[in-house]
Amino acid sequence: MEEEYESLGSNATMTQNAIAGALAGIGEHCLMYPIDSYKTRVQVLTAASQVSLKNCWRGVYSVILGAGPAHALHFATFEYCRSKFASGKHDLMASGAAGACATFAHDALMTPFDVIKQRMQLRETTYRTVRECARKVYLNEGWTAFYISFPTTLSMSIPFQSIQFATYDFALSLLNPANNYDPKSHMLAGALAGVVASSITTPLDVIKTLLQTRGSSPDPRIRHCSGLWEAAKIIGERQGAQGFFRGFRPRVLTHMPSTAISWSVYEYFKWFLSTTSASSSSSSSSSTSKTTTP
Repeated sequence: MEEEYESLGSNATMTQNAIAGALAGIGEHCLMYPIDSYKTRVQVLTAASQVSLKNCWRGVYSVILGAGPAHALHFATFEYCRSKFASGKHDLMASGAAGACATFAHDALMTPFDVIKQRMQLRETTYRTVRECARKVYLNEGWTAFYISFPTTLSMSIPFQSIQFATYDFALSLLNPANNYDPKSHMLAGALAGVVASSITTPLDVIKTLLQTRGSSPDPRIRHCSGLWEAAKIIGERQGAQGFFRGFRPRVLTHMPSTAISWSVYEYFKWFLSTTSASSSSSSSSSTSKTTTP
């Protein structure tokens, strides 16, 4: 069983990786959603009164709709690219490059859902449903509103995911050098990866939040902000260097357990699906052998 798990990256099918990734993504985002809502409200520049946990689950259905398919695509792409790039069991460069490829695929699908989620997370939002929010954002701001933050999202997510995957593989090589299925080492490595990656990329996350919530802002300059550099300029002028670390603590507190959950759930279902498939194949081979024996 241990030998089977050591080579899951190459032996698990794309479907198994996709299913495991979808379950991991939904679990990760839903369990930590209230803290993510708090982080969004902290990062918005308009009013301190927004910082609360009231209605902290509003918009969660947008995450459920988007996170499943986006994470399925993410992990399936990661495993495929890592199997193509890797030259050894713990190849950090291959993990980082595979993480970058997986991130592009994930963000291209997930960004519109993330925009809807953040609009609904704001305390003063008037949107009652995900469908209503999507329709009104489209009617008032057009398709560009759903992808205005995409370049910023990529500029944050690619280093975030590359750092996360490389840190996870490095931590796992120390905690679990045999690469067996071990929930404790997967959880600890995931938590460490989440802390390191979220800490380094917080400034870009603040910029992304401003862009994704700009249409709900009463501030004309924020509402008409055109992109990454203008958003950074607004934050720098109004908040200084510390403005780029608004929401640092809730962001780290979100990503530390959520990344641990994501990797733990992913590794479990990858192991479960692969071993179940192996058992079925073994039973099928045994039955075939009995049938063909004279």
